[in-house]
Amino acid sequence: MITDYDAFKVDLRLSKEDICRELFRQNQDKIRIKKEAVAVRNLVRIIDSTLRLANSKGFHAMTLRDLCADSGLSMGGLYAYIRNKDDLIHLIQSHGILLTRQTLLSHTREIVDPRDKLFTAIQAHLYLSEIMRAWFYFSYMEAKSLPEKEKHDAVAIEREVEDIFRAIIEEGIAAGAYRDVNARLLASLTKAMLQDWYLKRGKYREQKICVNHYAEVIRDVLERYLNIADD
Repeated sequence: MITDYDAFKVDLRLSKEDICRELFRQNQDKIRIKKEAVAVRNLVRIIDSTLRLANSKGFHAMTLRDLCADSGLSMGGLYAYIRNKDDLIHLIQSHGILLTRQTLLSHTREIVDPRDKLFTAIQAHLYLSEIMRAWFYFSYMEAKSLPEKEKHDAVAIEREVEDIFRAIIEEGIAAGAYRDVNARLLASLTKAMLQDWYLKRGKYREQKICVNHYAEVIRDVLERYLNIADD
């Protein structure tokens, strides 16, 4: 289970490096750097800079020269990893999708109690979107203009996240911990509440709501709805 947000951040920092290592291994036909440690370090820089620029000026407005200036890489150094912005989109989306999948599954896989598993999944998603808000916002806002494959992958990971929540709810129903509900619909509504956190941060900032409080509220809303005594 997740103990607290700070511990989660430490684990995620290591996970980001692992994901970039996996990206390097998957894209060795495109990446011309052969030293894995160097490649991983620079992929982290490229991805972080891209998301920072995309959220400040828009992905389509940013140029590769902007990316070089922000990341500290030369144009030649950047071209050792990507040939164009389509390659960049592929890296960004692959990184975010792999990290989201790994984070949710790794934190919930060993938990047996449905209530603990549901709350852990809520925490994992919200904490991840808090740290990686730039990617979540980018993926949602840019989805319509992404290349076809990346557009398909963006929709697929959203459905995959919903399926993870649906499976947890169905486990709870089967175990008698939750009343019988439309698990698929409730999973979709849960995803919408999770999205609201990173898409509309302003209104929660005004209310002085922190990510821990928001996670607890979502848990309480779902638990009250799922409580078998209310059936």
